[in-house]
Amino acid sequence: MPNPWRNPQVVTSVTSGLLLLVGFIGGYVGLPLSIQTFLYLVAVVTGGYYFGREALENLVQEREIGIELLMATAAIIAGLMGQWMEAAMLVFLYSISEAAEGYTAERARNAIRALMDLAPKTALARRGSQELRIPVEQLQVGDLFIVLPGEALATDGEVVEGRSSVNQAPVTGESVPVEKVVGSKVFAATINGEGALTIRATKIFADNTLSRIIHLVEEAQASKGRSQRFIERFGKRYSPAVLAVGVLIAVLPPLFGLPWQEWLIRATVFIVAAAPCALVISIPITLVAAIGTAGRNGVLMKGGVHLENLAKVRVIAMDKTGTLTLGRPEVTDIVALNSYTEVQVLAGAAALESRSQHPLAQAILNRAKAAGIQPRPVEDFQSMTGSGARGYVGGEQLYIGNPKLFADLGLSLVTVLTQIEQLQNQGKTVVLLGTERELHGLLAITDPLRPEAVQAIAELKQAGIERVVMLTGDNPLTAAAIAQQVGVDEVHAGLSPEDKTRMVAELTARYGKVAMVGDGVNDAPALAAAYVGIAMGVAGTDVALETADVALMGDDLSRLPYLIRFSRRTSGIILQNLALSTVVISTLVVGAVSGYFTLPIAVLAHEISEFVVIASGLRMLRA
Repeated sequence: MPNPWRNPQVVTSVTSGLLLLVGFIGGYVGLPLSIQTFLYLVAVVTGGYYFGREALENLVQEREIGIELLMATAAIIAGLMGQWMEAAMLVFLYSISEAAEGYTAERARNAIRALMDLAPKTALARRGSQELRIPVEQLQVGDLFIVLPGEALATDGEVVEGRSSVNQAPVTGESVPVEKVVGSKVFAATINGEGALTIRATKIFADNTLSRIIHLVEEAQASKGRSQRFIERFGKRYSPAVLAVGVLIAVLPPLFGLPWQEWLIRATVFIVAAAPCALVISIPITLVAAIGTAGRNGVLMKGGVHLENLAKVRVIAMDKTGTLTLGRPEVTDIVALNSYTEVQVLAGAAALESRSQHPLAQAILNRAKAAGIQPRPVEDFQSMTGSGARGYVGGEQLYIGNPKLFADLGLSLVTVLTQIEQLQNQGKTVVLLGTERELHGLLAITDPLRPEAVQAIAELKQAGIERVVMLTGDNPLTAAAIAQQVGVDEVHAGLSPEDKTRMVAELTARYGKVAMVGDGVNDAPALAAAYVGIAMGVAGTDVALETADVALMGDDLSRLPYLIRFSRRTSGIILQNLALSTVVISTLVVGAVSGYFTLPIAVLAHEISEFVVIASGLRMLRA
């Protein structure tokens, strides 16, 4: 937490307050009026130095009349009228509120920067046969370093030796430690559990996941939401109008014979009362605190505008593979046909899939590896986008793909259609293997549901999401089976990436603002087309971090309902602050013009409302 006494605005404001207090008490103990006035004057100069300088800079350099100029004008007029105590009180209260605002914003930003302190300052690196403690900045990609039980990881890497559970909460927000074995990815600042791990660095310290999180959150906190930009534009027009009305209040009534001193006081009180301080700070304070808190809980916002947009979303479209499912497909059934054996079917499929980049290919290769089958060489391999692949294996041209591919080749699927539909009704994807003349067999592949998927969908609806839609490239029967299991309201299957983008536009036209949830890479066009694009499970993935408006660092789907509730809570606090600020300003303006409120009352009420708004916005620092 930042030290407030290192902030010069805090020091000058407190000094101003002490001078004001001494002058006030001095009036009761017989201090000469000239000394009291001198103390109040010094309090005005000391407390008003920073915001007075800012007022002049804005006026001269930017040609803008801001809140600072309103307050400085009111203080000067009060002093010239002999009300130096009131002037000092105005300056002190406004300066302390300005200092509090700056300190609060700094505190909210430091909350996310504090994550960097979780990373160790040194790493136990292996250099040949030696183990040396070196600064983490000296670790290079490819270096081996050892993490002992209970230690934090120095940078991102891959486990090459050992087994342990790792607490990833600082990066992904996951509450349960994750088991790590050889080949597992690990992230900087996560906490090693019970076993020692040897890790090969995959990122230098400056480029690791934690550093990117901090950079992205700081960028997001510096960006502005729509309502914040509106308030700032409003303030640029409103402040000059307040000053102009104040001048009219001071000048016009005396022209009609009313006492000029009384109306000058009313004009001064009006300028203070109408200054939109609480209104202007109500949004940025809340957004900065909210973005920092979300970042500490494994949710990255690319800016306040996306947090505001998310609160308006009523429909969520979701990819299936890797979002509702684990994204780790596995072969569950192998059916041999036409006198071929299961081993032959699996061997032929593995040969073709060894050259494929399709997500299902790895499932077939894993099954072949478990069965001890080494994929045979493939010649003239060709990927057939959207349907399958073909190539020569042992001199014979084989095809692998969905049922439509073989129907297009002219093969009759009547004898296997029942089996295909039965497997698809179980939520499995069916892949066929064969030639242009006959089928060799079929393989059924399933991608297990995330264990939290059903509860996450139910919680989304409890959080106010009216409709959850699945968009998938899988076949309609499989998609319908998965949809029924998790409880989504609408399914669109057999979609290409372009089709998903089109469906997002259609859903938007039909239901209103739509958020799209995907893996951030394959679903990039749909994420970009949605009102808010949300990528999940992107820890350590550069492309995914840059693709979406919002990134869920962990593979935990329960972060999604948390995110919806969090955005609406943020929006609610912003509306509360705006309503409070508007009521206070309206009341003070009426009281000022009618002469009911004195300058001290207007100053106190004005600054108290500002402190209340700051405290209200800081509620978003709580998770």
